[in-house]
Amino acid sequence: MPEVADSLATAAQYRHPAGSLSGRLIGALVDCPRWTALRRWAALRMPMPILASDVTDVVYMNWWLDVDQLPAPPAGYRYWVRTGHTPFTILTYRHGGFGPAAWGPLRRLLPSPLQSNWRWYLQREDEPPDAMPTVLFARNVMDSLPHVIGARLLSDAMQPHLAADFVHRIDADRIVTSIDPGQGSAPRMRAVLRDCDPAQVDATWWMGRFGSREQAWEFLACQKAALAIAPDGCIALTRIDLPVNIAHLRPLSVAVEGIECPLLGAMGGSAEQALCFLLPRVPFRVVSERLL
Repeated sequence: MPEVADSLATAAQYRHPAGSLSGRLIGALVDCPRWTALRRWAALRMPMPILASDVTDVVYMNWWLDVDQLPAPPAGYRYWVRTGHTPFTILTYRHGGFGPAAWGPLRRLLPSPLQSNWRWYLQREDEPPDAMPTVLFARNVMDSLPHVIGARLLSDAMQPHLAADFVHRIDADRIVTSIDPGQGSAPRMRAVLRDCDPAQVDATWWMGRFGSREQAWEFLACQKAALAIAPDGCIALTRIDLPVNIAHLRPLSVAVEGIECPLLGAMGGSAEQALCFLLPRVPFRVVSERLL
């Protein structure tokens, strides 16, 4: 298996959706080693402000992957594993006034981009098996060029890719999520989901791995920390505050149109064997970030 720091560092490198001169200039801007060194020097002396967002339409799609098909985890960590498999989640949502928490109500004036986080689940080697996991980002995608540039220039933990086209829409009876990378480095994905009766959800996803559906939901939705690999291989740790009330989660099922996700297939996952659910809204805060 490749080392995760190598494979995810390569995956974090930015390529613009359009192969134009402006796209190449943006790529050079966000991948400037001198700026990265200066920003990291400043971060040691001036902690980042707390960021906040009123997130809505949060859709979770989750699969079990054979851990032997994945990159080796970062040193000091292990994948959270049950029966030789570990969960993989694609989490897509819309921000609400994403910006400094200190702005208070003024955050409502800020844009509300779409974002999709693709992630695995880790535990430190010194943690017990029942400890809350730390997520490891495989990919991050946004639909706003200013947010992509800003995140890449100001953070190691959030290195999003820009989608050429990004749809995340909730209609009366179905949810459509689509990411088109164009010529860029974002992953490709399309999913059509629908509301369903909880009794119709396939219980085999959590049976033998979790005590109940609610335990599975809590594991997948409630995290306090995330790891990310920067393009130069450095590992960043982010502390987050995400007060999810699992009583507000709604089960979803895969519609006839299904799910298409080449990256999932490359990891040996079956798109239709997904546990999906919706969180209508939740306040979100990025509390801190540091390099390990």
